[in-house]
Amino acid sequence: MVFRYINHIQELLKAVKINQADTMTQAVEHLAHTISNNGVIHVFGAGHSHVLSEEVFYRAGGLVPVNPLLEESLMLHQGARQSSLNERKENYILEFLEQVSFQSEDSLIVISTSGRNPVPIDVARYGKAKGMFVMGITSIEYSKSQPSRHESGDRLFDSVDLVLDNLSKKGDALLTHPRVPEPYAASSTVIGAVLIQSLFAGIIEKLADKGETPPVFLSGNVDGADEHNRRLIEKYKQRIPLLK
Repeated sequence: MVFRYINHIQELLKAVKINQADTMTQAVEHLAHTISNNGVIHVFGAGHSHVLSEEVFYRAGGLVPVNPLLEESLMLHQGARQSSLNERKENYILEFLEQVSFQSEDSLIVISTSGRNPVPIDVARYGKAKGMFVMGITSIEYSKSQPSRHESGDRLFDSVDLVLDNLSKKGDALLTHPRVPEPYAASSTVIGAVLIQSLFAGIIEKLADKGETPPVFLSGNVDGADEHNRRLIEKYKQRIPLLK
């Protein structure tokens, strides 16, 4: 009983491997091209989705040129309910985005499981207008079950160049019980973390196979890491303010 959640997650991961291998390969190609050309991978999510942008930022064993787009009013610590309301506002994010150093050789990953709210859609559209490769991590099933809240009628999967499906069910709750009226146990963060870490591992291996040296952080708790990390931070700190 206690492992029902793990069993269901394993089934979702198996489905990801079977059905999205080609999409993952395409994503790795695009994102590796970004790193090869001295670009930056920007990552955005609102609400709980922002967790995945932090998951791959300044991370031991992770890529250095990753810029998390952290707008605090769209996170949870300044007010959870208000952050959800903010995510539903058209053009709410544009002033924040105008302060970000975007370049056409960069890539942008936008994460939203429901894919229906204006803010992540606006982020994706803004990125495409800047000439970047834009990919989304979302749930196709969930998105198609709900109408868009964006004035265009589009959802996130309509607004990006490439989609990775986290396979979350409508409402992002994986389990049910006959004595519990609501479904429970969200899956999007676990599957999303596996997807994005798999992508970044693929990028590192792709760069290495091409004879390039991937810019990878060492753990700060390993002797000798500080100097290694300092050199990499020096290269990217002007593009990624949170590295300073």
